[in-house]
Amino acid sequence: MSWRRGGGGDGGVSRRWAVLLCVGSFCLGLLFTNRMWTLPEASEIARPNANVEEGNVPVAAECGSKKVQEKQDYRDILQVQDSHHDVQTLDKTIASLETELSAARSLQESLLNGSPVAEEFKVSESIGRRKYLMVIGINTAFSSRKRRDSIRYTWMPQGEKRKKLEEEKGIIIRFVIGHSAISGGIVDRAIEAEDRKHGDFMRIDHVEGYLALSGKTKTYFATAVSLWDADFYVKVDDDVHVNIATLGQILSKQALKPRVYIGCMKSGPVLSEKGVRYYEPEHWKFGESGSKYFRHATGQLYAISKDLATYISINKHILHKYINEDVSLGSWFIGLDVEHIDDRRLCCGTPPDCEWKAQAGNICAASFDWRCSGICNSEGRIWEVHNKCAEGEKALWNATF
Repeated sequence: MSWRRGGGGDGGVSRRWAVLLCVGSFCLGLLFTNRMWTLPEASEIARPNANVEEGNVPVAAECGSKKVQEKQDYRDILQVQDSHHDVQTLDKTIASLETELSAARSLQESLLNGSPVAEEFKVSESIGRRKYLMVIGINTAFSSRKRRDSIRYTWMPQGEKRKKLEEEKGIIIRFVIGHSAISGGIVDRAIEAEDRKHGDFMRIDHVEGYLALSGKTKTYFATAVSLWDADFYVKVDDDVHVNIATLGQILSKQALKPRVYIGCMKSGPVLSEKGVRYYEPEHWKFGESGSKYFRHATGQLYAISKDLATYISINKHILHKYINEDVSLGSWFIGLDVEHIDDRRLCCGTPPDCEWKAQAGNICAASFDWRCSGICNSEGRIWEVHNKCAEGEKALWNATF
């Protein structure tokens, strides 16, 4: 076939028309190809997280969406459970840190005020605090040297036996005393000399005085919980006879309870007449004349658990002090979730009362005379009480708590 230039009449196709025909065919091919391979709209593609209510979602996408949603819900449940566990762990951590912070603050105050720090606490700083069963604080005064000596030679172990009591039984015993209004005076020096001889004092940052017993009690618990980690903290007067093993057995049975207040519970009258013993200056807070106090432990001996001692330590600056220290202690627990335990073995009378009970096998933990709020003439009579009502030395060393 031959090609000719120009447009002859013999029916041939010119080169120009051939080129145009090729270009037209190419364009038609492109148009056809684009119409065959046009991508579907995005709404036509099955999306895993698409909303089921959309009408253009295929069934396959709906099933996939349900599976993904169920998996997501399961993850949410696990996340909520993990969060609840984390909150509980955080609460326990915060409570522990508050206790440690309180102890550190009390220790710092003791250091700043020049109060001695027990060697046990210095050692425990580096190796962890040892756990004790109880700390017994014997409330005493500058003028009570004879009372202290009578206790030292009756129910309170001395020297190596006292150290053995701490190491083997986990029982700390100390005489609790503050300082005079003129710090460093002759009475303070006398206590320091006595402490060098016996080593059984716990000095606290408190100005001694009969009308300041509520403040002394508060400071005692705050200081004791900072020095020793114990299940219970006991306060006892220096004219009371104590059977340590029996007291330990009573307290150890309550050791698993977090907030326990143990003593001989009473509810005496609120005395509004000035000049009488136990006069209450704030009697108007308790109602009309003739009202009674709320239930609280008698002041000769009572015990509180660690949580309550820690509570006193943390809040000591805002806890109100009534004139009577046993009333003050009871008031600090009003409104708290505290279990009051009334145990009459903590307030037996002197012979023949405690003697008869001992013979019957119901040994008393503490003995004193109600009319004297302690053993009458305790310096001399505590020997009699000890001889007739003591549990015996073997009972202490054979006891298990």
